[in-house]
Amino acid sequence: MMAAVNGVNGVISENGVTNEIKASALDLIGETPIVALDRLYPGPGRILAKCEFMNPGASIKCRSSLYMIRKALESGQLKPGGSVLEVTSGNQGCGLAVVCAVLGHPLTLTMSKGNSAQRAIHMEALGAKCVRVPQVEGTYGNVTLADVKQAEAEGMRLVDELGAYFVNQFNNEANADAHYATTGPEIWRQTGHHVDVFVATVGTAGTFTGTSKYLKEKNPNLLSFVVEPAGSEPIKGKEITKPLHLLQGSGYGCVPNLFKFDYMDGTVSVTDEEVIKYKNLIGEKEGLYVGYTSGANVAAAVHLLQSGKVPKDAWVVTTLNDTGLKYTPVPAECV
Repeated sequence: MMAAVNGVNGVISENGVTNEIKASALDLIGETPIVALDRLYPGPGRILAKCEFMNPGASIKCRSSLYMIRKALESGQLKPGGSVLEVTSGNQGCGLAVVCAVLGHPLTLTMSKGNSAQRAIHMEALGAKCVRVPQVEGTYGNVTLADVKQAEAEGMRLVDELGAYFVNQFNNEANADAHYATTGPEIWRQTGHHVDVFVATVGTAGTFTGTSKYLKEKNPNLLSFVVEPAGSEPIKGKEITKPLHLLQGSGYGCVPNLFKFDYMDGTVSVTDEEVIKYKNLIGEKEGLYVGYTSGANVAAAVHLLQSGKVPKDAWVVTTLNDTGLKYTPVPAECV
């Protein structure tokens, strides 16, 4: 029998055949494909969407999870086998749960009860402990900044109690660095160096800041737009009039510390109705079941192409941030 020399990661086996076996789930993070949404939007112009729901934690947050933990290990802030704690709306927690399961770190997460229960189930299935914190302002499926602050307060209490490394995604530069190092370069390569516009919702701002920085370095004429929920548009400079919206993990009503205005050319506002419409169209026209921020991103891309704010033949790149399986269907009366 001809056994492989090291049967992982495309190592040559003894019979001279290269395999494509991955060493762990960490090797499944990134290198997600880009798909053209030509059935949903036939033109003029084109919407290209990076399929981040195909990461092992089913969201774009796997990228920053791996990058932040590796940086913490390299710096000595996190010791091998050490405990990790993070405050999450769910996707960062799921990404960290993947990384910590593989690397052997006990993981505790605090999350508002307003975030979908499916996220807690996912995290705990990967061995993490999820502490769900009661809401102080929002409703289920609608999480406000005050709710996030409540989950953060519980997280800070547990950091001291457990002596855990606090990931701190909202202030961790490695969050944005992950997208500068991976998401941006992948988009540039996969599109054949043809990106006219980049569009993204903003939660921590890691994706927008890191990706926009890289793409603007490659194409100084590239236009980058932030997507904000209507009524919660602090980056646009507007007063918060609707803190409750469907974009879990995004549009918290504040300008995140990682956000850099230097990389932004404008904002696009989307309503809950538009978010639902395009979330559904991505499924019905493209066969992809995705979450609400993905619907927001695509709604914004369509708006830009139809508004005259970008060239009518522009290639607009955005991200499909997570799977629709992470959400409980929202009743019509909650919209």
